[in-house]
Amino acid sequence: MRHDIPRHTVSVAAAVFDASGRVLAICREDNGHWEPPGGLLEVGEGIHEGLAREVFEETGLLVEPVGLTGVYKNVVRGIVALVFRCELVGGDVRRTVEAREARWLTAEEVRSLMDEAYAVRLLDAFEEGTPRVRSHDGFNLLEHHEGLSLKLR
Repeated sequence: MRHDIPRHTVSVAAAVFDASGRVLAICREDNGHWEPPGGLLEVGEGIHEGLAREVFEETGLLVEPVGLTGVYKNVVRGIVALVFRCELVGGDVRRTVEAREARWLTAEEVRSLMDEAYAVRLLDAFEEGTPRVRSHDGFNLLEHHEGLSLKLR
């Protein structure tokens, strides 16, 4: 095994919906960008455990993952993101060190507030069914990968 080859990192993000069908998003404190709540997994941490930790750290909400909605690769930074539909199980939305704001958004608000690479993670979650598999450059989807699903339909 070669150890000089760059490795990928794995991140997780949550698609949490309220009773009105809006999805939770955060405005990051460090760069002011709107994104789904989530972040990098820590070594030795389970996927669902890391997802719940990240969502709580960024929003004050307790969530439970219920299903994978998509897998997204940032080909520039080598990050693979797993996005899960989550049920809200407790807590209160609050401002945190990592997020200056957390807000429930409609699909149209997701499209207008987020870069395409992050918006698609939540827009895909609005659709029930087979998880999507997509690649992006950190801002925009790469068209030659767009539309792939785990079934490769």
